[in-house]
Amino acid sequence: MTEHASGDSQSLFAAPPQAEQERMIEAVLFASADPVTLSELEQRLPHGCDAAEALVTLRRRYEGRGVNLVKVGDAYAFRTAPDLGHLMHKETVETRKLSRAAIETLAIVAYHQPVTRAEIEEIRGVAVSRGTVDQLIELEWIRFGRRRMTPGRPVTFVVTEQFLDHFGLESARDLPGLKELRAAGLLDSRPVPLGLSGGDEEDEASAGQSELFED
Repeated sequence: MTEHASGDSQSLFAAPPQAEQERMIEAVLFASADPVTLSELEQRLPHGCDAAEALVTLRRRYEGRGVNLVKVGDAYAFRTAPDLGHLMHKETVETRKLSRAAIETLAIVAYHQPVTRAEIEEIRGVAVSRGTVDQLIELEWIRFGRRRMTPGRPVTFVVTEQFLDHFGLESARDLPGLKELRAAGLLDSRPVPLGLSGGDEEDEASAGQSELFED
């Protein structure tokens, strides 16, 4: 009798089956307007659930489907399969008319983050107006990073998860290089100056900016 009661008590706190955990994560991700981090999923799921393992299984299950489970920074979200994006064209097109100054500033932040305003101006060779930075922050494509431990403790800028999500990147390390852009025919005749030294390295980094605004 005692053993039976003990077993019932343990079952009350047992984690749901793996399949049920996956269903729960599916429900949370489909209902969320923004990508959800692993820690947020663990907080929502019942005690004892292994959200990380369930995510691995779900990502594998959605490979080749109309929607994919993708990682955006340190969070997860369902997104339309890249090869089917043209079907969503009317629903997803957003007009974002960026000035050349904004394009150059965004490109420099993406490839040099964390970067200060002074460093951006040094690379571009001209002053960066407050309006340009404000526009990119308003679009939620860049944000303030940590302050530098240098005189004046200047603030730095980094790209956001919204930026990564918009361009289908898991992290800034996935930004395209020269060979990829040449293969895709996306090289810009007037590459954004990034102030890097070295022939191939400079060409690869600067040419990579054109993809950001060719879509």
